[in-house]
Amino acid sequence: MTVNGPGTGREEGDGGAEAWRLFRGDGRPRTPAFPEAPPWRRFRGAAGGAPRRPRPYLIGPAEADVVNAALLLRRPLLVTGQPGTGKSSLAHAISHELSLGRVLHWPVNSRTTLQDALYRYDAIGRLRETNLRRDRDLDGDGAPDEGPGIGSYVRLGPLGTALVPSGRPRVLLVDELDKGDVDLPNDLLNVFEEGEFEIPELARLPEEQARVRVMTADPHSWTEVVRGRVCCAEFPVVVITSNGERDFPPAFLRRCVRLDLPEPDEERLRAIVRAHLDAAGAGNGDGSGASGLEGVDDLMRAFLARRARGELATDQLLNAVFLRRGGVDLDADGLLDAVLHRLGGTV
Repeated sequence: MTVNGPGTGREEGDGGAEAWRLFRGDGRPRTPAFPEAPPWRRFRGAAGGAPRRPRPYLIGPAEADVVNAALLLRRPLLVTGQPGTGKSSLAHAISHELSLGRVLHWPVNSRTTLQDALYRYDAIGRLRETNLRRDRDLDGDGAPDEGPGIGSYVRLGPLGTALVPSGRPRVLLVDELDKGDVDLPNDLLNVFEEGEFEIPELARLPEEQARVRVMTADPHSWTEVVRGRVCCAEFPVVVITSNGERDFPPAFLRRCVRLDLPEPDEERLRAIVRAHLDAAGAGNGDGSGASGLEGVDDLMRAFLARRARGELATDQLLNAVFLRRGGVDLDADGLLDAVLHRLGGTV
């Protein structure tokens, strides 16, 4: 590779096989052009606000039938499986295929409560605003400023928004429920059974304020709540993911349809890679996709061998194939290990 002399503005590796090395670690500032990101790491703001392209999602017919059973029964779908098997992505795939709009996402952690998912009432903000208006009224000669109503201080959470009456159900992703408090599954039972909940702050308002407009979890969206109750017309499509870190109570499991996503075999892995990297059309027309996956057989073997010894996620294989197709030397010391590292155990 040609190395230009001082002052030319070019360094060894500005093009060709070394172009992927954006960072050199030598402390010298540069302004390299960044290559296009992987399809699964492109965001809305990158194209002037254009919607992200739906991510490909492949699922077997047996698993798809379980999803359909949950849809027909109007029951939550409890999805388990190893990390990287596509548990969370399933909610987005259902919403995309059934044209159900934006997925409502409820990420669960150890501090999560049911009320967080139903609604939040900013009592402190309302009190502060009331005091400010009172002070202005005392200092001025004009008519009292009533300010915004109570609905401006109430915002529905993802579960509360999913229960807002609509002609078609919304998709709610309850992500990693097993990370929540041990009582959270039991707290959900009544909401799942009744399909409704009450906002006490609105329920005790006088009759002339029976109808209140409140904010929802959707951007710039409002809905009307009557007498403080939110009751769904169609039970939402609820996808609950779990990494198997804790058992759930039988009463909760009885109300769910269970789906365990298996780790994809080699054939499914190849189909996933082709779908994500748009390689399906690069094959020889027989569906094998051999040309589209040319030169990655060693990565496939390495991934399968490492997965047999411990946890690996499918997107780690996608990362490795994307780097290989971009000219990255994955045989370099430590690079393949950095991409195909185990997910379990101490880091």
